[in-house]
Amino acid sequence: MRRKTPETATVARDLEQLQQIAKRLRVDILRSTTEAGSGHPSSSLSAVEVVTALYFGGFLRYDPKNPHWPDRDRFILSKGHAAPVLYAALAEAGFFPREDLMTLRKLGSPLEGHPNMARLGGVEASTGSLGQGLSIGVGQALAARIDRKDYRVYVLTGDGEIGEGQIWEAAASAAKYRLDNLTCIVDRNHYQQTGAAEEVLNMDPIDGKFTAFGWHTITINGNDLGEVVQALRRATEYRGQPTCIVSLTHKGQGILPLLEKLGDTNFHGKPLPAKYLDEALALLG
Repeated sequence: MRRKTPETATVARDLEQLQQIAKRLRVDILRSTTEAGSGHPSSSLSAVEVVTALYFGGFLRYDPKNPHWPDRDRFILSKGHAAPVLYAALAEAGFFPREDLMTLRKLGSPLEGHPNMARLGGVEASTGSLGQGLSIGVGQALAARIDRKDYRVYVLTGDGEIGEGQIWEAAASAAKYRLDNLTCIVDRNHYQQTGAAEEVLNMDPIDGKFTAFGWHTITINGNDLGEVVQALRRATEYRGQPTCIVSLTHKGQGILPLLEKLGDTNFHGKPLPAKYLDEALALLG
């Protein structure tokens, strides 16, 4: 049995409470990116359930009062352009005041367009150059073993970036060293910057590829909190292999009817115009 998360961390009591947190994260993502006039809201929205479950479902061990606590678990947002979902979670968890979210991408703000670990407590890796996060995760998982620590490492990648060769070098290394304290979650939202992921470079079957590389694999509906929680629990309990969770999601989850109305279900790398913000928030309830 792993040690409990510090009392200063936020842990939801049930699924309904997690769903309310997920809704707040979506609101913060939309408001902060619209205020900034830039950013990647749709890429962030698809990953909300995964990030919510990790930070508030009792899986990620952290202490917002002590961000560099040596025994903390590590979360690496390899798809660094989705920084708004990470910032929303860190604010909800108490790493910094929620009102600071409105400084996203503004001059002097530590909430940069991509996560910068040198400027913001709670950020475990400076990411944004895609394909590198899993390598960082392998290094941190190996460090835990060498240092005789029981912390776990979670890496969230996009489905576009897994076309990078470095991802598969890292996957092979993780399997070689049997890093069962490492979980890679692929946000399979079917889109990347230039279009549908399958058309740019079809990496299907993603689960089959990770299995062939020696990973324990799970495929879920990544926008269903119940399935996400169950998969993370299975990953925590599994021994002898790293785990890959293929998280089937929708880009822009929560405001899909509005994106369809605007004629762009990818909506990559642009904020929601202010005139549509109220409509989007109404869709979130």
